[in-house]
Amino acid sequence: MSNNEVNRTRRNLILATSAFGGAGMAAAAWPFIASMSPSDKAKGLGAPVEVDISALEPGAKVVVKWRGQPVWVVYRTKEMMDGLAKVKDKLIDPESKSSKQPAYAKNALRASEKRPEILVLVGLCTHLGCSPSDKLKAVSDSETGTDWQGGFYCPCHGSRFDLAGRVYKGSPAPINLPVPPYTFLSDKRILIGEESKGA
Repeated sequence: MSNNEVNRTRRNLILATSAFGGAGMAAAAWPFIASMSPSDKAKGLGAPVEVDISALEPGAKVVVKWRGQPVWVVYRTKEMMDGLAKVKDKLIDPESKSSKQPAYAKNALRASEKRPEILVLVGLCTHLGCSPSDKLKAVSDSETGTDWQGGFYCPCHGSRFDLAGRVYKGSPAPINLPVPPYTFLSDKRILIGEESKGA
């Protein structure tokens, strides 16, 4: 075997060993690189959640999960919003003074001025944490009582909330449903868990 053939064989062996070693280092480094991004568990504990509301129709609701809790996004019609003024005297905290919401949602509609018809609420009763049922239409029944303008009814202990998440007098729930921090990324996308000053 000549010197040229030996050198060529040695060079090929060194190149193959280097390539194999580089691939091995990349494979070994990947778990460390991947561990730097937040896990699904970490995201569930508080990372913001983006919601596409482009297909949400007036009078409908979509549910997403944020921090392990259901968050409701409700597209209220004009009639739904008009009904809020009719129940003001029946509510525990109509001005939401004792309730949890971002500053931009501390108003009669409990919503951002950018799209006041969009209601965003944590869907857990403030009594014992059950998830209330939808009673969005203005139809009275044995659970909601007379002159119902639409809202939510907790079947566990009978708490009633209007279409701004405000609790009715006589309900076991002591305060209104919380409004989580949120911001509109566009007319069709909401980021829940992160707020801007004007939402």
